[in-house]
Amino acid sequence: MLGFTKKEFVVLDAVPEDYAALANLHARNFPRGWSTSELEALAGQSTVTILSARLVGKPRLGPAAFNIIRQTDHEAEILSIAVDTTYRRSGLGLQLMRDAIRRLQADRVETLMLEVDATNVAAIHMYDKLGFETVGNRPGYYAAASDDPKANRATALVMRLELN
Repeated sequence: MLGFTKKEFVVLDAVPEDYAALANLHARNFPRGWSTSELEALAGQSTVTILSARLVGKPRLGPAAFNIIRQTDHEAEILSIAVDTTYRRSGLGLQLMRDAIRRLQADRVETLMLEVDATNVAAIHMYDKLGFETVGNRPGYYAAASDDPKANRATALVMRLELN
């Protein structure tokens, strides 16, 4: 296509200079965003990895997406993942997940778990594509996007991927 260039991203471990931008990105994607200090505290845990994706050749733009993973010897979970709205439907979420899966497999982790909002069709489709299976649900798990305290809370699907 004339004038079209596919955007390329690099996935790296987040560094402290990324945390404020990642907190901002989290806040734009979730009803209750995590603060910079919360991300710093997570990053300080030896069991947590924060991956940050950046547009190749545009380092000043800051992180375009992130994936926060907690792992033990044999099991891991995605704590949070988000892609900036500018880069949605670019395959960036899939790239972040594949990178995380490769890292976990290299560490011989056997199972990867996550929760996803049951109304997030795009994310569920991506997880299905990666081979995740729905193994349960948690009614009322996610806060409603509305400020109305009477608004219904969303159900989370619990999904699992066997890595071995």
